[in-house]
Amino acid sequence: MTIVTLTYAQEHLGDLVSRAEAGETIQISNEDRMVAQLTPAKPAKKPIDIEALNRVTEGMPYQETSAGEFIRAMRDSDRY
Repeated sequence: MTIVTLTYAQEHLGDLVSRAEAGETIQISNEDRMVAQLTPAKPAKKPIDIEALNRVTEGMPYQETSAGEFIRAMRDSDRY
């Protein structure tokens, strides 16, 4: 992690953004107190395709027992 002054950040913003994009975390201080932080951006999450999910799950058989009963039966009948 790198700490730079606000003045330095204003003068070298392009370089600091490139460094953050490469994975570095940069803190910006103003008069000995932290005021901002540059971090790498997280990639956007891909939206869920509900239609594809429905196609996958519609062919699955329905389970008559509840999840709790199923796990209890597994726990009681098998050694793990």
